[in-house]
Amino acid sequence: MSGVFCLGIATLDYVYSVETLPTRGEKYRSRDLAVVGGGCAGNASVAIARLGGRSWLATRLADDLTGDRIVADLAAEGVDASMSLRAPGLRSPVSAILVDAAGERMVVSYSDPAMPEETGWLPLNLPEGANAVLADTRWGEGALAALRLARKAGVPGVLDADRKPPHPDLVATASHVAFSQQALRELAGEDDPRSGLARVADGASNWLAVTLGKEGVLFIENGAVTHVPAFVVETVDTLGAGDVWHGAFALALAEGQSERAAIRFASAAAAIKCTRFGGRLGAPRRDEIERFLAENA
Repeated sequence: MSGVFCLGIATLDYVYSVETLPTRGEKYRSRDLAVVGGGCAGNASVAIARLGGRSWLATRLADDLTGDRIVADLAAEGVDASMSLRAPGLRSPVSAILVDAAGERMVVSYSDPAMPEETGWLPLNLPEGANAVLADTRWGEGALAALRLARKAGVPGVLDADRKPPHPDLVATASHVAFSQQALRELAGEDDPRSGLARVADGASNWLAVTLGKEGVLFIENGAVTHVPAFVVETVDTLGAGDVWHGAFALALAEGQSERAAIRFASAAAAIKCTRFGGRLGAPRRDEIERFLAENA
């Protein structure tokens, strides 16, 4: 069984379903509520476990009740979070999220600014069976340490660059980088994602891509910018779709799939998730993706 070592943020999310996103300081009524674990790496680690991969998560939490809930939810999904930090006297990350009738979201998140930045507690080697690494950008020094472990082990190191990388060496250290459109724009200084990706790829030796939601994925193949369209689905909730994409992509690489095949696999996982409310509650199982891909061949 292939596995992925994940490092990054895990949160507890309060997800509210509303007709429209608020624009004024008034009282609003929610149509539904999901209290569920979240965060880029947290969601990706659960996606990996649901897809049949071994999943480890190193994250920074406090020794509070919220942290207990986050760890318990991860364990219930089959994620090994035993390598995580539990900092005394601080507060674990939480988010309040509004999802409108079109599936678009508004996120207000909190992470304790006193959370330690040092990396000395991280493992010196990857867990046995970890065939890839996935890191997000919420903790630059930690992500760099994880990606260096990937290089040391000779396995793919995937960077979920949903924000502009906070450390100058992060992009170059990862073997595979998937940018969000915003992060790529901030890094390249280009509004057009094709131009931005081409600029960042100039002189780069690693694999680079940008995810564009319902517009699909752009990536560099044989020196040229290539496009893979997204699957068309009826969108209910986009929350966590990008995280599920990155988790599925990293697992596919860990299994030895090509980058193009991994994009298709990950895009199917993200598409299925978008059809379901509740953030990562909608992350699919392996058999669901296999049926989806067969139906959308």
